[in-house]
This record gives sequence, C-alpha cells and structure tokens, in this order.
Amino acid sequence: MPYVKKQDNKNFELYYEDFGTGQPIILIHGWPLSGKSWELQIPVLLELGYRVITYDRRGFGKSAPTLDGYDYNVLASDLHEIISQLELKNVILFGFSMGGGEVVRYLTNYGTENVDKIALISSIIPIVKQKEDNPDGVPEADLNDIMDHLKKDRVTFLETFHKNFYNYGLLSQTVSQAQLNYDWNIASCASPIATIKCAESWANTDFRPEMQNVTVKTLIVHGDDDKIVPIATAGKQAAQGIPDNDFFVIEGAPHGLNVTHTDKLNNILVNFLTT
Repeated sequence: MPYVKKQDNKNFELYYEDFGTGQPIILIHGWPLSGKSWELQIPVLLELGYRVITYDRRGFGKSAPTLDGYDYNVLASDLHEIISQLELKNVILFGFSMGGGEVVRYLTNYGTENVDKIALISSIIPIVKQKEDNPDGVPEADLNDIMDHLKKDRVTFLETFHKNFYNYGLLSQTVSQAQLNYDWNIASCASPIATIKCAESWANTDFRPEMQNVTVKTLIVHGDDDKIVPIATAGKQAAQGIPDNDFFVIEGAPHGLNVTHTDKLNNILVNFLTT
C-alpha cells in the first residue's frame, strides 16, 4: 500500500491513493472520516482527465496516529509532504469540512505559487465557534459538549453525529442505514487521540485573518441546512472574505452534501474545473 513517510520520523505514515494522470487534484477529507468519503466524486474527476489523489489525515483511516501534531500548522505540513514527495505541480486542492483548514493554512504557510485553484466544500472556513464578533457560530457550550462525549463515549457519540451530518431523522431519511453504518465504521476505527485533538483544532481555530492569503480562484459550496457547520458562520463569511470566489448554496442540503446531493455537487465541481 502507498504511504508517504519521513526517513527521520518512524511514526510518520500517511496513506494515500493516486489515480489517473494529468493535472493533480488532492482531496482532503472531513472529520472524523477518511479519504474514502470522496467515493462519489472521484469517478467524475477522473473522467475529466485529472490525476486524483486522496489521503487519510494522520490518525484516521490507514494513516499512523501520533501523540500530537493535530494543529493546523502540522496538518498543513502533512499536505506539503504529500505534494513534495509526489513531486506535484500546479495542484488543485479540495477541502471538505475540516479539510478546508488544511487548504487555507497551506496557502498561508507555503504560498500559492504551486496551487492553481481551490474548493471549500461544507468547509469550516473561516470560523466555527460563536464569539462576540461572530454571533452566528456554534456556541462554546455545544462544542464543549462534543468534546465531553468524545472523551466519555466516543463510539456512541459518533453514531448520533453522523445522523446530524446528513440531517437524518424519522421523517427525513436522507441516506441509507448502510451509509450510516459505513461512516460509523470508518470514524470509530480512527485514533481516539486524533479524533479528539482534531475536533479541538477545527472548533477553536479562527481563519478569518488568513482569508487574505487565499488569492487563487476559489469555489465555495455550502448547504443552507448544514447543522454541523452553519452556513452563516462558514460559507457566507468565506464568500465575503475571499476575493476571487464562486459561491454556491445548495438549498436544503446538510453538511454531508457530497452524499445527499451528489449530482448537484458534482455538476458544480465540473463547471468550476472546466470554465
């Protein structure tokens, strides 16, 4: 299996999958899943003639966990290792949910010279937490409740979380039970340390000062019924703060719109890449 490794760090192993030829697109997954979450987008991107690369964030999927290194500076450096070791040029970066943070921090720390364009999908950019100057964010008490549940009964919490991920309920069964089981299996097998520390990172990082560093063409896609990362604190603010962007709101879409609204999302991605 392909891994990106560092000779001076025996604990560093990032699992990746690499398909196709042409201009590279790197797909960065959300929390608490893995590169498998892009399953419904990969075939479309390959048909367009792109080289499509997914990787599992450290501690998730098949990538090795570490004790620390889950802040966005380190996570962006992991992305940099992927790009450097695979010798990728003129890269397109797609970040879903938490993955949007790696994309923006990468541009902040490494610049835009080797990046063609980016997409932020259901992204946490620019901020999740409710603050005095961000009244539409998620209340700190709710975020603390997530952390408490992760520490006390992570696997049970994840079952409920993925229902909220898709706005799944008795009257609105937006995905199959098999999809919920699949996501729970991926998430529950992730490192508990990675799961908790990554949640702390996406909940507490304020990317608003970094939006000025996003100077490449940007696609922003968000659902207006996202109950995990509300559109008012994320997509709308990102669209206001990033200069050169196309902003698409998918009506009625939850956080996991890559599954519930696959055709709509894929059509938006195709138009973004071909125009």
